[in-house]
Amino acid sequence: MPIEITMPRLSDTMEVGTLVKWRVDVGDSILAGDHLADVETDKATMELQAFDDGTVAKISVTEGQSVPVGQTILILAEEGESVSDMTTSGDVMAADDSAESSAAPPVSSPVLPSLPQTSDKLLISPLARKIAEQHGLDLQSVIGTGPGGRIIKSDVLAAVAESASTHLMDQPPLAGAGPGTVGGVSPHAKEISLNSMRMTIARRLAESKTRIPHFQVSITIDMDRLLEWRQAINDQLKAEGVKLSVNDFITRAVALACVQHPAVNSSWAEDKIVEYAAVHVGIAVALPVERGGGLVVPVIRDAANKTLRQINTETKALAAQACGSGLSPEQMADGTITISNLGMYEVDSFTAIINPPQAAILAVGRAILKPVVRDGQIVPGHQMTTTLSGDHRVIDGATASQFLQSFRRGLEQPAALLV
Repeated sequence: MPIEITMPRLSDTMEVGTLVKWRVDVGDSILAGDHLADVETDKATMELQAFDDGTVAKISVTEGQSVPVGQTILILAEEGESVSDMTTSGDVMAADDSAESSAAPPVSSPVLPSLPQTSDKLLISPLARKIAEQHGLDLQSVIGTGPGGRIIKSDVLAAVAESASTHLMDQPPLAGAGPGTVGGVSPHAKEISLNSMRMTIARRLAESKTRIPHFQVSITIDMDRLLEWRQAINDQLKAEGVKLSVNDFITRAVALACVQHPAVNSSWAEDKIVEYAAVHVGIAVALPVERGGGLVVPVIRDAANKTLRQINTETKALAAQACGSGLSPEQMADGTITISNLGMYEVDSFTAIINPPQAAILAVGRAILKPVVRDGQIVPGHQMTTTLSGDHRVIDGATASQFLQSFRRGLEQPAALLV
């Protein structure tokens, strides 16, 4: 009998998944373990794999569509079953829907204000109908440009854009509307749809900032000795293709400082504080625009017991995967403290928002060559400012300061990071 494949629950908090891209077509033969599709959860984009052998008989969800966990998205025919017998008119996603899901709306609008509907039944693709319902669009005024006059996604999007433009033009200007605006909205403004992961990031950041009592403590670190050590080590490792980054040293120094100050490596649990035995350091990674933007935080587990080379290898691999195929929930789970490093973007200093349920996040700026006073003399030196944002329910000012002092010693005396 047919095998129904439903939207799986790929993370503990996932309620809805977005079908990013199908990797199979109707009629394809599938083996257990094959890559069926890319699915975006509230945490990452992941591969959906088959658990049974069969032939793709029906694709029920279009690319870009979000569906709840448990809804059927694909049907496989088992050996001996005829795909053609299972596929009736309208059962399988039409080819033009698949193509239109990524097509941009045309510049001109196919909307006629008073076009009568010549048939009691509209010829419209399921995706186009869904978009029209979401925007409250009257389909009686839309001309279909698909096969046989079928209304497809691009027709509906053009009609929605036309309707929005007409609505804005009919509105009186708002008080305080600036020049070049209509009704307080720029005629050149555009709406950018958010994916599930970006919406989850926004929600968690808002909750963190409003529910966690943040406080910040900053410290300035002399970086000359570490930069010299890093250069010497990288010269020795060059033949092996290894190049340690400043962030590798920072990660190791943070982990060792957490061992010395376990209160920072903790979290708030309403009626108690949870102090973690191991240090799992999260590294904030900015996603490219083509992956929806935003941040993800892969985790270097047990970082205090890993060498600089191990930290370097893991960080590079996780960052590449985050910007490529995407991270699994396991690769982003169980972090106990996070590092957000904007030094590579030439940022001098900043503050970061805590990644709950953690109690601290370290914001790292760049190492700047500036005049510094040493032994009563003004000399050039590289200095870096870091700011710890702490959950004041868990960490007090003195603890944060002691943690930063230990962190600074680790970077200013880098020999300790090598053992």
